[in-house]
Amino acid sequence: MTPRPAAATGPRVPRRYAPFVFALLLTGCMTFVVSGVTTLINIGVPADFLWRWGRAWLPTWVIAYPAMLLLRPIVQRATDRITG
Repeated sequence: MTPRPAAATGPRVPRRYAPFVFALLLTGCMTFVVSGVTTLINIGVPADFLWRWGRAWLPTWVIAYPAMLLLRPIVQRATDRITG
């Protein structure tokens, strides 16, 4: 049986920052998809679509990340109440 290769190691963010990293990655992915779909619906696919999409995506991410950090505790409490 061949041993499994060791996982790649490199600089890691300390675990205590996991909620912030999670929020950063989740809001980045969500705003990327939503801004892409919205841009597509509004303008179709012109030659400069990727530029326009990026221009729409970055400001939304800048707003979504701190909003996620502020709203997370409120949403968590509401989820706890709903799910008992």
